[in-house]
Amino acid sequence: MTTSELPEPSGRVALITGASRGIGYGIAEALIARGDRVCITGRGEDALKEAVEALGSERAVYVAGKAHDEAHQAAAVERTMEAFGRVDFLVNNAGTNPVFGPIAELDLNVARKVFETNVVSALGFAQQTWKAWQKENGGAIVNITSVAGISASPFIGAYGISKAAMVNLTLQLAHEFAPVVRVNSIAPAVVKTKFATALYEGREAEVAATYPMGRLGVPEDIGGAAAFLTSEQSGWITGQNLVVDGGKFLNAGVE
Repeated sequence: MTTSELPEPSGRVALITGASRGIGYGIAEALIARGDRVCITGRGEDALKEAVEALGSERAVYVAGKAHDEAHQAAAVERTMEAFGRVDFLVNNAGTNPVFGPIAELDLNVARKVFETNVVSALGFAQQTWKAWQKENGGAIVNITSVAGISASPFIGAYGISKAAMVNLTLQLAHEFAPVVRVNSIAPAVVKTKFATALYEGREAEVAATYPMGRLGVPEDIGGAAAFLTSEQSGWITGQNLVVDGGKFLNAGVE
């Protein structure tokens, strides 16, 4: 999107974690397309720089760091406030899944890493945005969970358990932050990103055939859902886990 194509500023600002590519980047695109400004985070500074250039430096800034690092969480919120003066929306998208195999053989140190990155970091960012802006001014939080968190998911068990925890984190935050901040989550099925390539690479047509919609998800699908959950049109929705799965659960579960 060129500068001349940018919509009039909405006055709203979002902090989106894990957004240099994939689902997080798709969400950033969707929010900028309606006029929001964004601060995106991720581990790789070069990737973040490229993302900001593509999104437009007039509407986007970045902070590089590890999601589970409390100092990074504070720096990201501080940078958002410094650049834009507010942080209306938080999208917790940063996540990891470094292991593939049976849960009986799961290295517990790996499990701890998964929870630190996928769950504890989301809580940390929520605490930071609540204190910096949302407690007094309102807003919305969207946590990116997964269909793996609402069904058994063989060989990605640690990831699924962490995403189930994020669903409950969403409920807890929605209860405690009401009525000023709405908190919801989005549970995607397989979305075509680098993060998920192991789930479909070399057999995309075969995997897509198991979805009633006949295709895998793309980041724009999740971006549209996040835009809705941070809009006035969803003003009476909180504590919900929106499944965006191309109808996968109509076929009785997750492969």
